[in-house]
Order: sequence, then structure tokens, then C-alpha cells
Amino acid sequence: MKIDVRKGQVTEKMSRDAFRARFMARFYDPAFRGEDEALARLENIAWDAYSQARKSPVTDKAGPGFADPGYDLSVEWRAASERIKAAQARQRDPASPARVLVVNASSRNDYTCPGEMSKSFRLAKLAQATLEQQSFDVDLLDLSRLASDRDLHIHPCKGCVSTAMPLCHWPCSCYPNHSLGQVNDWMNDIYERFAACHGVLFVTPVYWYQVSSPLKLMMDRLVCADGGNPDPTSTHGKRVDEAKRLELDGWGYPKHLAGRAYGVVVHGDVAGIEDSRHALTDWLDWMGFVEAGAKSRLDRFIGYYEPYATSHAALDRDGDVQREVANVARALAETVRRVRAGRTNPDEPLETPRAK
Repeated sequence: MKIDVRKGQVTEKMSRDAFRARFMARFYDPAFRGEDEALARLENIAWDAYSQARKSPVTDKAGPGFADPGYDLSVEWRAASERIKAAQARQRDPASPARVLVVNASSRNDYTCPGEMSKSFRLAKLAQATLEQQSFDVDLLDLSRLASDRDLHIHPCKGCVSTAMPLCHWPCSCYPNHSLGQVNDWMNDIYERFAACHGVLFVTPVYWYQVSSPLKLMMDRLVCADGGNPDPTSTHGKRVDEAKRLELDGWGYPKHLAGRAYGVVVHGDVAGIEDSRHALTDWLDWMGFVEAGAKSRLDRFIGYYEPYATSHAALDRDGDVQREVANVARALAETVRRVRAGRTNPDEPLETPRAK
């Protein structure tokens, strides 16, 4: 089959003036004016990196075990891959303690302009305490740090998978992109934390009928765990034609995080909770995660049509929803025990006719 690569959307680099304006915007504070000459020199270096597309400026030969041992592989990608492999090995060790990743998906915390903690954080801490009472190790991932930590990012997924699945590397090789200044990407740490866990529990609010933007960014970037290519040398980085050929020759779409159990808590105040829960659970099912029963999938209103200003007090009063969140954690814990003991879902042995 002929390899067809479509071009014509964005074909030219940004202008020198636009690049300079973007670069210098980070140094708007008048306190930087004494260093304008130094900043101009740095901007010139950054422009050269952008012009020459030095995405991964520090590389080393891939070496044995890769499709092309002589390929210049990013040392940052290799380090992330090795950490993830080590986390996977710990996770698969029957002697390792049971570990659950609890994800607080709200953007709000009290270090930045909302000025108040989120209800999602409170519910995540409740789930954490419930799991710890059952002797689980708990890793709390607070996505609100994207809003309050300086220069911490989950950069957007570029949709490499829609060009060809093998172009989407596991872990993601799109970032860091030093030529574009797309650095401080959080996902390599997050990939490792997912790889290390036996179960994951999401707590998310509803923002405009959907899950929060930090959670959606993370979900999109986890696409590489669902069919991603663990060997970037097989496509020589981002060679589109090579990736398309690999997929057309037959691709196995490996599910790198399959077999971990999940629980979901979605809360809102007016609408959108059921659709958001459906979206989350459908996504996790597709990824090969193991559902933990009806009590592990919760959607509830907290302070239905009440003022935002009293929503924490509404949660204080709602003892039932607090107990239901604790039940999500208990259901997840029981499913983790079952999976680790080898008791899989009834449909586990069945082959998937459509691997994608």
C-alpha cells in the first residue's frame, strides 16, 4: 500500500519579531530591565534552537535492544523510559505493597487566586485515609499544582496517534521540545506514578458539563499508554512514513497500563455529573483498566443549586456522600486484592477481534 502523508496546514516557522515578543514576555517585570542585554543574547540562542529545530539537543546512541542501535536517542526520553520500566517491575512484584494512585482533578487550591481548597481535594483525602486504613500505600496526585506551581505544565497531546499509532511513543517523546520552549512537562513523572500503582481513583468536579481541564490534558497524554510504541528508533523519531508503514504492516496496540483497577468519583452542583462519569469510565475500560463494581463509580451533586459560597458547608453536612466516597475506595481496594491474587474478570481470557 502506498504511504500517503498529507501536508499543508502549518508550513512556515513564526516570524523573528513574533518569536522575540513571545520570548521577552516572560521578562515583563521591570526588575529584569537591568539584564536586557543578557536577555537579548539568550533570545538569540533560543531563536537559533527554534530555527534549527533542536527539539532534543542532548542525545546518545540508542545501543542494544533497539530497532536501530545507532539512532541518536534523547537522553531525557531514555531516562523517563527506564524509570517507567523500573516502576512496572515493582508493580508486578507480588511481594510489593499494594499501591493506589489517588488523583485530585480539580484546578483549585488555596495557594493561588481561588483562595480556597477544593471539595475534590477533600474527597481525595477522604479516599486516601480509607485506603491507608486498609494498609495500602497511597500516592496522591494533585493536578491543581498546574495552576499554582511556577512553570509546571501538562503540554497538550499533538495527536500523533491519529497519524499512525507507532508514531505515538511510550512514554511520549513529543516533550520536552527545547526548540519550542516546551519544557517542565509533568507527564514523565505522572507516567511513572501510573506504572507503579495497582489501582487508581479519580476525584473530579464538573466544569461546563465535562471533567476539569487538567484531567483532560492528562487523559489525552495517556494515549501513549494505549497502543504506544516503546521504541522511538523504529520510527527514527517522528518519521511519519516509517510510522505509517509499521502500522500498516501490523501493529499490536499494546496496553501498557492494563490490569490496574479503577474507581471514579464525579461531583457537581447543577448538571453534567453522569456524562462526565460515563466519559471517564468508558476511557478507563478502553485502556484495559479493571472496573471495581457499581459502588466504585460514583456521581453526586453537592449543594444542588445552592450558592457556590456555601459549597464546603454543604459537603460538611452531606455525610452520605462522604460515606459513598469511602465505599469507592473500599471497592477499589477489594478489586486490587482480587486482581493481585489472580482472580481476573470473566472476560479476561477473551481475545479482542479489533485490537485498536
